Amino acid sequence: HTPMYFLLCNLSLADICFTSTTVPKMLVNIQTETKAIAYAGCIAQMGFFLLFAGLDDFLLTVMAYDRFVAICHPLHYTVIMNPRLCGLLILVSWIISALNSLLQCLMVLRLSFCPDLEISHFICELNQMTQLACSDTFLNDLVMYFAAGLLGVGPLAGILYSYSKIVSSIHAIPSAQGKYKAFSTCASHLLVVSLFYGTGLGVYFSSAFTHSSQSSAVASVMYTVVIPMLNPLIYTLR
Repeated sequence: HTPMYFLLCNLSLADICFTSTTVPKMLVNIQTETKAIAYAGCIAQMGFFLLFAGLDDFLLTVMAYDRFVAICHPLHYTVIMNPRLCGLLILVSWIISALNSLLQCLMVLRLSFCPDLEISHFICELNQMTQLACSDTFLNDLVMYFAAGLLGVGPLAGILYSYSKIVSSIHAIPSAQGKYKAFSTCASHLLVVSLFYGTGLGVYFSSAFTHSSQSSAVASVMYTVVIPMLNPLIYTLR
């Protein structure tokens, strides 16, 4: 179980940092009844938000691979998921997330903004910042959607592939007790993945089709505050 707990530790750290980028400022705004944020603070919040959101995404993909090896190749599990590979996967996840965050922040810094902007959100979100720019945002939109497709669809495809192999392996187990035991090892991860991508898609569709800032904000609170707080509880209960 050492690789699984190592990955859970990193996921918990990412979730704590993820919520720490948004919740403290949100609570201060509620307490002081002021909703202002400096430009530098807004860029910093956006950068850390992208960093830890991307890290969450990659960690869930690595954990799906861990469950795939544990169920489909149980006799080789300790050989494949050795400490060196686990550390390398975590390091690569950090590097890719940091590079994406840095790139997006640099792309926003090149834009010019009008003074006294109002963001219809409780955080400095990348798409909102791009829409409020006074200069041309074509290159920003291109980079943003390319990164979203690469870093969003890629990990999701890896998770779906892992679970397709897991389901086929579980289906081949003859006993019902064996099937239950195998499925129970990945039930918590499957629930966390469903919540993560489900709320993420909810944020996208609420902003793309409803054009309501209130519904988009509610979906974003679920995605950025509630889900990361639920993740440790889900794994602890399991």
